[in-house]
Amino acid sequence: MADNSADMPRGNETILIVDDQETIWDFLIEALQELGYSVLLAENGIDAVEIYSNNPEQIDLVLLDMVMPRQGGHQTFYKIKALDPKANILLSSGYVSDEEVNDLLVEGARGFLPKPHRLSTIAKEIRRILDAHPHR
Repeated sequence: MADNSADMPRGNETILIVDDQETIWDFLIEALQELGYSVLLAENGIDAVEIYSNNPEQIDLVLLDMVMPRQGGHQTFYKIKALDPKANILLSSGYVSDEEVNDLLVEGARGFLPKPHRLSTIAKEIRRILDAHPHR
C-alpha cells in the first residue's frame, strides 16, 4: 500500500463494496478494515441490492462500481435508492466519464471516484460523505 494509513481519516461505519474485480476487493477490504470500518462485499449489482435489503439501517455507505456484469451501476443505484432514499452511494469506475454519471449525481449520488483508487482519496471521500450525511 503506497499510502500511510496512520494519517488517514478513520471510522467505524459499515461500507458495502460493489465491484466485480477481485484485486479491487482485496485491496479495499483490507485497507478499509485497517481504518476501522466494517466491510461487506457484493460481486455484482444484483447481490448488492439483496445485501442492502437484507441489512436495513446497517449499511452506512455503498461504494458502487459503474461497470459490472449482470446489473450495472445505474440500475443498481436506482434499486438501492428505491429501498432507501437516504442511501449514501459513492460511484466508482475506471471506464466511465464524469458526464456518464452526472444523472446519478443529480439524483443523489454523493460523489464519483475514478479508478485506479488511491487509498488516501477514498478514505477522505468516505469520511466527507459520512460526516455530511450520517446514515443513522
